[in-house]
Amino acid sequence: MAQLHIPDGLLVKNYVDGDENALTALIKRHESKIFGFIYSKVNDRDVANDIFQDTFIKVIRTLKGNSYNEEGKFLPWVMRISYNLIVDHYRKNKKMPLYRETEEFSIFSIMSDDSLTIENQMILDQVELDLKKLVEELPKDQKEVLVMRMYQDMSFKEISELTGVSINTALGRMRYALMNLRKIIEKHQIILTN
Repeated sequence: MAQLHIPDGLLVKNYVDGDENALTALIKRHESKIFGFIYSKVNDRDVANDIFQDTFIKVIRTLKGNSYNEEGKFLPWVMRISYNLIVDHYRKNKKMPLYRETEEFSIFSIMSDDSLTIENQMILDQVELDLKKLVEELPKDQKEVLVMRMYQDMSFKEISELTGVSINTALGRMRYALMNLRKIIEKHQIILTN
């Protein structure tokens, strides 16, 4: 029970130093948030379990390989890993989430004719790539908050706890990030629409 009050960074160090229980404590501490995030993106419990396990296999390999350098940002780092594995899952399967037809649900209720053309999909992909490059130009603290909020679906309360700043500071960083993004977009005369 003493593991409950140990910061993530110290648990990571203890695990790297050979304490297997430290990893168990980290997983237990964050599993509902990480699994919930994964499940919200894939909507399939079996796939979510697989991605969750793959996430921690990658975490273990990185920690055992002494290539972890996130300095106290364990949860955002693990969320990034799980997000990347979710993206890999969709890329590998190149398909929409699976829907099963039942009496209450007909596949025709979600099908429509306004599907993206290949050209529009390419433009959309390019817009997303351009936006990610723009985000990289932001100051580190603003980029961190924007990524947690937009790409990891975290609340400002969670962001404030993870970054160690007040909710107002996190909100302020998000506001400045958006203002700076607008300035960067105007400076480069980028059009982010298709």
